[in-house]
Amino acid sequence: MTDLSLLYEAILKGKSKSAVEITNLALADGAEPKMLIDEYMIKAMGEVGRRFENQEIFVPELLMAGRAMKASLNILQPIMKSSGEKTSIGKIVIGTVKGDLHDIGKNLVASMLEGCGFEVIDIGIDMDSDKFVESVREHNADVLGLSALLTTTMPYMKTVIDAFADAGLRDKVKIIVGGAPVSAGFAAEIGADGYSDTANSAVTTVKELLGIK
Repeated sequence: MTDLSLLYEAILKGKSKSAVEITNLALADGAEPKMLIDEYMIKAMGEVGRRFENQEIFVPELLMAGRAMKASLNILQPIMKSSGEKTSIGKIVIGTVKGDLHDIGKNLVASMLEGCGFEVIDIGIDMDSDKFVESVREHNADVLGLSALLTTTMPYMKTVIDAFADAGLRDKVKIIVGGAPVSAGFAAEIGADGYSDTANSAVTTVKELLGIK
């Protein structure tokens, strides 16, 4: 039988090739995809998040772990979908607002959310309000994540939130905001549902907003 702790270690250390090999071996041994995700992969990303928060690892290691997680998910999710199993605990659209070309923070948050069981649709950088509305509507997302790194682009977050109200979608999606200059006070001021200052706290915030324990 495959030693499944090696899957945990492969994701923790960001070794995509090993993660794929162990995932395939585990499936050949009859392991259930959901068990692999819940018991080993999500727990590994939880530990990655803890180490990142405590500055025991840094951005490159976090991104590598996210890639390893995604490599395994790419094998498991089609199997789960074909058997009718639910493949995520929630759907999230994320992007950087119009006028802002920064994406490192957004990518970190996307990696952590995906690693913790969410389906993430990353629409990229420099996105206008219409694109956010269109993406949330198309994917029937539960949450929208808005990122900004510049003080000059922060106000556009309110433009996006207002666009959701105009489209009649504001009560159908939770909106969280984040980025270096963004604060909890600013989030409340523009009518966002939540705020996060780290990739790990973004996961906690989203789970709280969706009532996931």
